[in-house]
Amino acid sequence: MDVNLKIRQLMDERGWSEYRLAKNCGLPQPTFTSIFRRNSIPSITTLEKICTGFGITLSQFFAECEMTELTPDLQEVFDHWAALTLEQREAILMMMRLLHNKNQK
Repeated sequence: MDVNLKIRQLMDERGWSEYRLAKNCGLPQPTFTSIFRRNSIPSITTLEKICTGFGITLSQFFAECEMTELTPDLQEVFDHWAALTLEQREAILMMMRLLHNKNQK
């Protein structure tokens, strides 16, 4: 996988400039100038910050399938989900399916 190409693709999908990405990641803009102009691969730490800026995980970054942006609301759902018992998870899933089916009609 071409990491720099993937970063550019994510920027294009969002309509972001290097400045916007740098601001969202909390990294200096020259970092991105260096990455793109010198075609250097960012360190894992830098890539983690870039992923955070995009609202995705490293796993999502390297996934070959379609990504879902990890919004603060979704992060909260995942955080709560992890604390549920198996029975509670099944009940939540059943409720979600019922709500989804109701909205489809």
